[in-house]
Amino acid sequence: MTFKKVPHQGPVFRIAGFAAFAVLLLAASSYSQTLLRKEITMSQSAVLIDAAPSIASDAIRPFHFNATKEQLADLRKRVAATKWPEQETVSDTTQGVQLKTMQELAHYWATGYDWRKCEAKLNTYPQFVTNIDGLDIHFIHVRSKNPNALPIIITHGWPGSIIEQLKVIGPLTDPVAYGGKAEDSFDVVIPSLPGYGFSGKPNATGWDPARIARAWTVLMKRLGYKRYLAQGGDWGNAVTETMALQAAPELLAISTNMAATVPADIEKAALAGAPMPPNLSADEQRAYGQLASFYKHGLGYAIEMANRPETLYALADSPVGLAGWILDHDTASEALIARVFDGQSEGLTRDDILDNITLYWLTNTAVSSARLYWEYKGGFFDPRGVQIPVAVSAFPDEIYQAPKSWAETAYPKLIYYNRLPKGGHFAAWEQPQLFTEEIRASFRSLR
Repeated sequence: MTFKKVPHQGPVFRIAGFAAFAVLLLAASSYSQTLLRKEITMSQSAVLIDAAPSIASDAIRPFHFNATKEQLADLRKRVAATKWPEQETVSDTTQGVQLKTMQELAHYWATGYDWRKCEAKLNTYPQFVTNIDGLDIHFIHVRSKNPNALPIIITHGWPGSIIEQLKVIGPLTDPVAYGGKAEDSFDVVIPSLPGYGFSGKPNATGWDPARIARAWTVLMKRLGYKRYLAQGGDWGNAVTETMALQAAPELLAISTNMAATVPADIEKAALAGAPMPPNLSADEQRAYGQLASFYKHGLGYAIEMANRPETLYALADSPVGLAGWILDHDTASEALIARVFDGQSEGLTRDDILDNITLYWLTNTAVSSARLYWEYKGGFFDPRGVQIPVAVSAFPDEIYQAPKSWAETAYPKLIYYNRLPKGGHFAAWEQPQLFTEEIRASFRSLR
């Protein structure tokens, strides 16, 4: 699908039908020996960075984060002072995230949640910042003790963050400690997307998935890796597949948990809300139903961020407004989170959910992260023509569960496919054991 900008109206797209718009949505260098402690204030966050007084442009600087007491007190005050609307006039979520869910979330956020636990956990991991193409890129880098470990760069999406992948670092880098085999070890690199978390916020246009993909290639070279793998879902898949298209010789293969496999005729029909095409298999019928539902009911957040991200001032001013926006990502995730705040046991906990939202709040990245939708001009689910080996993990509650038949067509060098029994859009976060097993199995043939 192609998009044309309306002359003299900025980033507003002229849409050839609603369908067209919807497709849019979708240490080589040594570490410094003499370090100075320097406190830097980023937006609403207080960040401590270990930095040498004169840093080479390709230097890798140790990093850790500490929010101030004032910032956390201000957050609790804002949550407690939320101005609530009246309750929805329906008994389901067709009007959005239900008032009951949001009030339960806010109550726990203001009275029971402790950001310091998440902060302490983050600061146990080796974190770094390095400047690539004029922008500071933050990343976690954990090396396995196994000298034969395969390096892998794992990229999060929206409304996620590096917090999505924290649960899989240990199992991937030290598989024996988690019931795996030593030969399944990985070195793990987890960067924060530009404008997300602790990475820098672009102050000019141009940071689209292609530019991010090039930056990730620079990062892996800067870390000294001569061969590596890449994995991602959501924006992470767009970046990872683009890395594959850019064909750096060091990139051996990729893995995705949100595959881009939808045939053109299926995409067109689902976007138009047309009846299901004939002769689809059971798996293809289910995928078509998921896509059609998403295109009809689930695109609101992406449409606004793709067209008018700067308009989302409320997300930078209201923690609860930000939380509601993040929760309303996809139907299955929203339902899962609602169950969590209703007291049910799920793959995510209340703290998991608030860790991620609080990271967005403390780094003031609600709007800067949204701009990635404005930057991107492609589709999320249409095949890109990836020619290197690909592994696909199809989770049932993803926006759509990619059928094997579509994956085989989209990825000529499909080396692994598995249809999982449980898990959704935030696979590593929600189902870390399954996700870890998938990564091990996906790349075992390349060792």
